[in-house]
Amino acid sequence: MNVHEYQAKELLAKFGVGIPAGIAALTVEEAVAAAKQLPGPLYVVKAQIHAGGRGKGKFKELPADAKGGVRLAKSIEEVEAFAKEMLGNTLVTVQTGEAGKQVNRLYITDGVDIAKEYYLSMVVDRASSRVAMIVSTEGGMDIEEVAHSTPEKIATITIDPAEGFMPHHGRAVGYALKLTGDLNKQAGKIAEQLYNAFVALDCDMLEINPLVETKDGNLLVLDTKMSFDSNSLYRHPDVMALRDETEEDPAEIEASKYDLAYIKLDGNIGCMVNGAGLAMATMDIIKLNGEFPANFLDVGGGATTEKVTAAFKIILKDPAVKGILVNIFGGIMKCDIIADGIVAAAKEVNLQVPLVVRLEGTNVQQGKDILANSGLPIVPANDLGDAAKKIVAEVRKVA
Repeated sequence: MNVHEYQAKELLAKFGVGIPAGIAALTVEEAVAAAKQLPGPLYVVKAQIHAGGRGKGKFKELPADAKGGVRLAKSIEEVEAFAKEMLGNTLVTVQTGEAGKQVNRLYITDGVDIAKEYYLSMVVDRASSRVAMIVSTEGGMDIEEVAHSTPEKIATITIDPAEGFMPHHGRAVGYALKLTGDLNKQAGKIAEQLYNAFVALDCDMLEINPLVETKDGNLLVLDTKMSFDSNSLYRHPDVMALRDETEEDPAEIEASKYDLAYIKLDGNIGCMVNGAGLAMATMDIIKLNGEFPANFLDVGGGATTEKVTAAFKIILKDPAVKGILVNIFGGIMKCDIIADGIVAAAKEVNLQVPLVVRLEGTNVQQGKDILANSGLPIVPANDLGDAAKKIVAEVRKVA
């Protein structure tokens, strides 16, 4: 789960992290009122969407030369003008794709006199089972470009969660950022605060870009992105309360209600599979046969008729879907139960696209018999390779 920048900063502030003063706003009037509460005379008006690259983004509804989603305002009047331009319009960035995202919230912050910008992030390094703290002197830039062009300017410090953050980790951060004296001490302190927040909130990613050195010698978090391990959210009702469903795919929200793992993709063959690994293999073999998957959908190990029906409905809401491949290996899940669900779902949604089903495992013959006797034009498959070839052939017939 992701949160907006202002929400992430509010969470970090609870751990003592230094952030510029700022207030969120949902309307132009609220944006003006927020600016009046800040010291000024410079203000930053920041569009709040779940995507990076906002400053370089473009609004669909504004002229091509219009400023992006992060703007420096030199007066209350400019704050008002920028708020009017941003709210309700669609911001397109490198991370949103061409569709962009509508801006429904703004974050008005106090201007900061910046002397230098740095980069600091944390992710879970599954290879080492540690938290990886990634730091660079090249703040304010796309870290991917830094990694490509000047990888020597990126340092990675791994922290064993059993040991926790130690003083030498802080010194390593300060050294990597080429900081001395009091700034070096501040870097170690803020790195520890960020690490504590990362662990306590069960984050899977925390990115500070940029971490800035102000002209009066302080380190502040100027921008941040934060995401959380969805499996741990039951421990954090305060974080769950920050969820903004308008930033999420409606189909993914619907899928979560039925405990379905669904992610929309750009292809034309809908997939319904049990098990994440099998789902990935199914998508790969569809592509190997010349077409593209329209989604990742894992119904899990305990699918019911209700879940299967919901899965079909979610898949078919995507107008790009021209056929569906069901690939089920029945272990805990029995093939006859899945077959009953497939038949019921196909009848309920009045299925109009080709459907290929591959079943294997517990009660597989009973499942195949149910499909064969359903009276529906369901195409059976013997194995995964056969299933992929058949659904690709069926989709191309329709095309």
